[in-house]
Amino acid sequence: MTELERLLRAYDDHRTAGRACALASVVDVAGSAYRRPGARMLVTDEGQLTGAISGGCLEGDARQRARRTIQQGRPTVVTYDSTDPDDDLQFGAALGCQGIVQILLEPLDFTDPNNPVELLRRWASGVEELAVIATVFGVAGGGQDLHVGQRLLLTSAGIQGTMPAHANLYPHILADAHGALAAGQPATRHYPAEAGTTRVSLEILRPPVRLTVYGAGNDVQPLVRLAASLGWRVQVVDGRPAQAQPTRFPDADEVRVLPLAQVAEEPYDGSFALLMTHNYYYDLAVLQHLLPAANARYIGLLGPRKKYERLLDDLRKDVPDAAEQLRGRIHSPIGLNLGAETPEEIALSIIAEIQAVLTGRPAGFLRDSPHPIHPPLRTDAPLVAEGRVDAVCGL
Repeated sequence: MTELERLLRAYDDHRTAGRACALASVVDVAGSAYRRPGARMLVTDEGQLTGAISGGCLEGDARQRARRTIQQGRPTVVTYDSTDPDDDLQFGAALGCQGIVQILLEPLDFTDPNNPVELLRRWASGVEELAVIATVFGVAGGGQDLHVGQRLLLTSAGIQGTMPAHANLYPHILADAHGALAAGQPATRHYPAEAGTTRVSLEILRPPVRLTVYGAGNDVQPLVRLAASLGWRVQVVDGRPAQAQPTRFPDADEVRVLPLAQVAEEPYDGSFALLMTHNYYYDLAVLQHLLPAANARYIGLLGPRKKYERLLDDLRKDVPDAAEQLRGRIHSPIGLNLGAETPEEIALSIIAEIQAVLTGRPAGFLRDSPHPIHPPLRTDAPLVAEGRVDAVCGL
């Protein structure tokens, strides 16, 4: 289950029980921070939390402020500044990240079909695709026709949300949203005008990873559990009816029997595929099937390098340029070099490699990397603290 799915489930429970709620969202970050824009936390009027906006340092203070937001009935933005670690420790914030984080706190109206949670639900329940959500989180000066908390959700199906199309900045925000969507990268935009400055967060909504595992042996079970715990959509396929049983893979979204003779007829709609059948001819049939599938950006093959070399020789009999078609997509031997031995360790190695491919990272030790853990947000103006907020870590 993804973070968003957990948040939606909690939201529905609170709505049924009549518990008033507020949503806390990270909308901008400068410097180092534990969570990035898009992290969310649901807070009830009794202080119950679902989700996280930091590693535990901001939640206590944000909870109290969110409860006040529910009482006041209007959104507010809180800035947490930990750029001075000595001052941070002196005042008790103990954030330790040396960054500036802005949190948007909003009371939720359960009757409003366009409240931020319902807007996210519509994206999550539709076609699983990349989308962008633009959120106004700063309005300085008078005479503005936009307000904090107004949103625009951009998908291939169109535009939804609470941001009025007649607003002066609407065409500019929409154009920037299209740009963020095309780049697949989040951004922060500042729109200066004579009346003041409007700040907008452009968050990328990414669909869950779709993983197809060919093979239903015992070694696949811990891998499916781990992938599902990350919120990935996992499909298990095998030619053996006794192995391809839903009871053996309760965390999988789908478990299907696919005989060897039918592999070539099966449509492939995922992005990540694992070949773990322990059957040479089944693996060969799957590779032949995936060879022209451009959307199969990752193909992991379990087994030694010699196995892939033999498979490649057989593939070349019908497709001379098979190696070129698979270049950059095939991973054999599969997984990161973690010294894995047990099925659980091998599952960790494989899932970690997929995560690295997914994010375009080289893996390896973070201590050896000269780069920041998170790439800086694209912004047209630096974020500066507008007032110190002290949050006692762990409250």
